[in-house]
Amino acid sequence: MGKPMFLRSEKRPSWLKVRFETNDAFREVSAAIGGDRLHTVCEEARCPNRHECWGSGTATFLILGGICTRACGFCAVTSGRPAALDPEEPSAVAEAVARLRLRFAVITSVDRDDLPDLGAGAFAETVRRVRERNLGCEVEVLVPDFDGREDLLRAVVEADPLVVGHNVEVVKRLYPKIRFRHAYERSLGVLRTAARIKSPRQIVKSGLMVGLGEEEGEVDELLGDLAGAGARAVTIGQYLQPTKKHHPVVRFIPPETFERWRNLAIDLGFVHAESGPLVRSSYRAERIVETLLRKRA
Repeated sequence: MGKPMFLRSEKRPSWLKVRFETNDAFREVSAAIGGDRLHTVCEEARCPNRHECWGSGTATFLILGGICTRACGFCAVTSGRPAALDPEEPSAVAEAVARLRLRFAVITSVDRDDLPDLGAGAFAETVRRVRERNLGCEVEVLVPDFDGREDLLRAVVEADPLVVGHNVEVVKRLYPKIRFRHAYERSLGVLRTAARIKSPRQIVKSGLMVGLGEEEGEVDELLGDLAGAGARAVTIGQYLQPTKKHHPVVRFIPPETFERWRNLAIDLGFVHAESGPLVRSSYRAERIVETLLRKRA
């Protein structure tokens, strides 16, 4: 298969059109986040599902500040020199979860290569605070690669989030072009380590975007790599170019292709797979609890 051509048209197909609605739940989430000066990946990454998730009372908290020390070609989060950590941030996230009465909280972060522990300590502390303040609330974390250091990943895993996530984001061939300071094998190593050190109740998750120029069969190969690394939950979604300075969309993937990938993931042994044009790594993340309960019943 030849090199794909970039699509210069900004027109999106019908299956990528989102209807925005603002209800009381949306306003409640917005107020809780704004009042605590918290960041969410919903806003920072310009997620197309923000109104749906906030409207159902769900949000993904972005900790360690709002400035990332890396600059991936697909990501809308601001990159640059971050400010010092806010020592009250873990408690603020826990209080926001309590006010919103969440039963499932998702916590992710920017990369913080400027910190000695790369942010692992703040991650672990946030998980502990959320669980202590919100009995019965399950937590999903979506962590950076921590430079592949097992000690840092272990600190987060031992804080006992139900879901330990780390996204590969794109197929292996596109890493040098799009993920710059990341490495495909290092990301797979994070997943392998998480699968090895996790408790029986925990599950390892990863996610990827498509439409950035991957070729036929590369997504299938990536799913096989994720399964081999021990991931048992996966998300697959269409990449949408956040600004003209970011990597362009090469093609829009039709819904039936996403369904094929979802079926392949299940065949490969994944117990939970969300695959669709508007799926993002934390989209309807609470569904994994239902999946695990059915599996263990």
